[in-house]
Amino acid sequence: MIKKALTKEHFVKYILTAFALSSLLFLFLIFIFILSEGIPLFHKVGLKNIIFGFKWAPTKGSFGIFPMIVSSFLVTFGALMVGAPLGLSCAIYLSEYSGKKLKLFLKPALELLAGIPSVVYGFLGVIYIVPLVRNFLGGPGFSLLATSIILGVMIFPTVISISFDALMSVPKTYREGSFAMGATKWQTIYKVIIPSARSGILASFILGMGRAIGETMAVIMVAGNALRIPTSILDPLRTLTSNIALELAYATGDHRLGLFSTGVVLLVIIMILNYIATFAIRRRVLK
Repeated sequence: MIKKALTKEHFVKYILTAFALSSLLFLFLIFIFILSEGIPLFHKVGLKNIIFGFKWAPTKGSFGIFPMIVSSFLVTFGALMVGAPLGLSCAIYLSEYSGKKLKLFLKPALELLAGIPSVVYGFLGVIYIVPLVRNFLGGPGFSLLATSIILGVMIFPTVISISFDALMSVPKTYREGSFAMGATKWQTIYKVIIPSARSGILASFILGMGRAIGETMAVIMVAGNALRIPTSILDPLRTLTSNIALELAYATGDHRLGLFSTGVVLLVIIMILNYIATFAIRRRVLK
């Protein structure tokens, strides 16, 4: 009987291990597929000409994606400027000021933002944000500013959830010790709790950046898709993800390979951001 139970236990263990490793297998296959499709063009055209090239005209042999790389980072930075302060403020309120009943209602409600399809955010951006930007600030409305606002709202759940967990993981003795020294509530939060949770807060910002730089549909709808580096927050732009989504359907030959090369660059950027976030979270756990 005992032997039979152990055999069943080992069988379940192996099945669960296989399921766990399957996710790594899928990730590896995706990575290999994108590399195998994108690397040939790097050899043919040159890494420098693709990454630092300013002209994207695949039918004419120009595959420069530098304006799109810069635009992707500008949009991500703008989203962080919008979403990070507001998300961290919400996390601070939830962890330090809200009551238990209010917390049980607010946290799930805020996290529901992550379940809203990106096309809905893009639609709201086209209907409300773009006209506001155009009427009050000028320009076409489809711009870096409008895109940053939409993506800033979209990274809310990531920033709030991870920052909240980081703030709640700070031991209560830190708060009690600060109050015992005569510090006010805000002084305790600003001088003690936030510095103690800085690794987790930083990780939430970096993961939010990863979400923003990888977003596609909402960006296509509000960015304007201009193939140049924006010199103003009111200028239209095109990101790496938008470029792939807009042209892949009809791309052939080197044009198609160029889009896969764009995907390789995007994949490397997101992997670097995720690695930095993982390192920051690991530092917090070790501390």
